[in-house]
Amino acid sequence: MAKNFEQLAKDIVANVGGEENVISLTHCVTRLRFKLKDEDKADGTKLSAMQGVLKVLQSGGQYQVVIGKDVTDVYDAVLRTSHITAAGEDGPAKQDTGSKEGKTEKKKEENIMAKEKKLVESITAREVDFAQWYTDVVREAKLCDYSGVKGCLNYLPNGYAIWENIQANLDKRFKETGVENVYLPVLIPENLLQKEKDHIEGFAPEVAWVTHGGMEELQERFCIRPTSETLFCDLWSKTVQSYRDLPKVWNQWCSVLRWEKTTRPFLRSREFLWQEGHTIHATYEEAEERTLLMRDVYKSFVEDDLAIPLVTGRKTPSEKFAGAQDTYTIEALMHDGKALQSGTSHFFGNAFADAYGISYSDKENKLHSVYETSWGLSTRIIGAIIMVHGDDSGLVLPPHIAPVQTRVIPIAQHKEGVLDKANELLAALKAAGYRASIDDSEKSPGWKFSEQEMVGIPTRIEVGPKDIENGQVVVVRRDTREKIVVAMDELTEKLSEILETIQKDMFERAKAFLDSHIHTAANMDEMVKVAQEEIGFIKAMWCGDDACEEEIKAQTGGVTSRCIPEEQEQISDVCVCCGKPAKHMVYWGKAY
Repeated sequence: MAKNFEQLAKDIVANVGGEENVISLTHCVTRLRFKLKDEDKADGTKLSAMQGVLKVLQSGGQYQVVIGKDVTDVYDAVLRTSHITAAGEDGPAKQDTGSKEGKTEKKKEENIMAKEKKLVESITAREVDFAQWYTDVVREAKLCDYSGVKGCLNYLPNGYAIWENIQANLDKRFKETGVENVYLPVLIPENLLQKEKDHIEGFAPEVAWVTHGGMEELQERFCIRPTSETLFCDLWSKTVQSYRDLPKVWNQWCSVLRWEKTTRPFLRSREFLWQEGHTIHATYEEAEERTLLMRDVYKSFVEDDLAIPLVTGRKTPSEKFAGAQDTYTIEALMHDGKALQSGTSHFFGNAFADAYGISYSDKENKLHSVYETSWGLSTRIIGAIIMVHGDDSGLVLPPHIAPVQTRVIPIAQHKEGVLDKANELLAALKAAGYRASIDDSEKSPGWKFSEQEMVGIPTRIEVGPKDIENGQVVVVRRDTREKIVVAMDELTEKLSEILETIQKDMFERAKAFLDSHIHTAANMDEMVKVAQEEIGFIKAMWCGDDACEEEIKAQTGGVTSRCIPEEQEQISDVCVCCGKPAKHMVYWGKAY
């Protein structure tokens, strides 16, 4: 290990301009602090690209090389392999701290360091407290904040921009399958809800009611929509008459309100944003086909654009949507091993149609009931993005969905030509179709790097005097922090390759995590053992009895059925709980 430190030490000294360029050297808890005769002789690009160097900063009259926890070993190696004299820890030998100017400069530097440290330390490590980590990331990345109404969120620009991209990408996919967008009222008359008994009973505990209009009590209560099946059915009952009016394949982007008892940003809030698709069809087969098609649209979108691998299948009767005949789901696995239901598609059959009197006449003028579907994906998918891809430095956003795909960060921007070149690069990137920004604030480069990482921007482009001289930039990946030197005239082409590689790699890493956290259980003892000792999904056989579901949940401390996959495996012949003949292999797991 010492040999490696010595080589790193030699390379660092060479790239700060050699021994003859070093006035003094000290170190703090994470970085070497050089005072140089001529900072232009230092090659920040080469230094930043070294294995063992985290970043390079120029601040407080010092040239700082951030090493991390091994800084003391590297510092000692520099002293062993050079004629540079020791100044010690946190005390530059030749820094002017006695004068007013020196004290001001030192104080400024300390403030910068404190801010950088605060930015990193404000996020709890995932492995220490996953729930707190999640809250910290949401807060520090400025995605949303609580409003004055308990359980309702203020979606901030960083968070809403992610939703806008989700909406745009998903809406395009919808329309390619023939979906049309509409918008229906937020209020639903109580009498409409009462027409479909199973539906209203399923939502009754979560319904919020409007009882007054101004100062007057209403003759009939209105609920604020928890979902809109009843409104769509009421509309279609008045407008659909003939087979020529079918199918209706509609969707609306809106908010809904459900009076949840416990809330958590994005994952569960009282008001949340979503899309809800509603369709009616002439035949059972056509409606079933649409139900499965929309499940597949969700799966493709989440895996391709969000880089989140999924387990898919049909919900058990106890877990299906209120009033549905069948519910199909996409289930994602979070980093803490819990499942997140990320989108659902429901087949209603004739239940709603008959309750609301929706019928059509065929070519022979015979009346028939219609078959109905419904499907939805909400802002909880943003929670999935955070929990699948995020790390201890903050968000890690997939390039396909990131509001900003790259951020240009000028290094030593006070030097002539640096800002001009950075803005020139920004203009070229935007012209090439990238979602790009620039950080030309007066913050230190280290702060800018940390902020870019916090908000999850997939890449940053570092450009300084040496880079301009060499006709290159350094592209840094957010997901791996790999530093890639790219010629300036090739940047617009190479960045696309880098972003697509990031997108693919993020999916593969998440897929590897999912695959390594799928377990099997052949009996109840194994089921309980896996639930206690492991995280992730459990594959186990089930007889189809609701009572066994409840027993499994009770004995395992909260494990529930997630879905019945289409591709069935024969883990055993009997139910994991009761020992009776099994009907299905089921994915089980603890869930949000």
